[in-house]
Amino acid sequence: MPVRGTAPFATFLIVGPTCFFLGILFALFPYDYFVLWSTPTTATSLGAGIDARDPYFTLQENHLKFLHASPPLISRILHIVIGTGLLGFLMKLYKPSEANMLFDGASLVLYMCGIAVYIANIVKGLRMVTAGVYGAPPGAEPVEAGHGNYVGREDSLRVLAASNTILALVLVGVLVLQAGQWYAQRKEQQEIETMDRQRDEKRAHKKEAHVQAPHKEKKKQ
Repeated sequence: MPVRGTAPFATFLIVGPTCFFLGILFALFPYDYFVLWSTPTTATSLGAGIDARDPYFTLQENHLKFLHASPPLISRILHIVIGTGLLGFLMKLYKPSEANMLFDGASLVLYMCGIAVYIANIVKGLRMVTAGVYGAPPGAEPVEAGHGNYVGREDSLRVLAASNTILALVLVGVLVLQAGQWYAQRKEQQEIETMDRQRDEKRAHKKEAHVQAPHKEKKKQ
């Protein structure tokens, strides 16, 4: 079980970074929406063979290049926040109870899955977009979708948008598990308080019975 008094603070260290990352993903959602989830309404007014999503692919690509070109301080802050979440898990899983192993253990697994998606898909994707080489080996020319054995520009940008969605679902899962742990602990505490109150009432009734018994015997005499 965590050191007494550290559990609420450790939970804050987990929930805070998780909400921070969800905020970043929410800011990226307008760029991902027409790339992955919906076709623009202007598609009907365009001629055959023209993809209405092309401007949105370009918009997303330019935005990702801008993000990747941000000052090193931005990425350092992001990595510090990631480490803060891991610190919260370490604090909660120090000498864990059964509830900690269930809820915090599962939350840590989801959190690590999110880190894996970030490293394997998002970081790699940002570098690929900045270089402008989609799916091709280093030094090769960019390839379009459907040519060769490589993933083209549009599919690569869709993968990045899908990675953001996967990461958002994973982080929501962390919040759900932390909320479930809080609810379970709250219900357990309420049950303990109810049992203690019932026990105290029984003890009080027994004491009253012992006090009243001698008086009844004297009255009979």
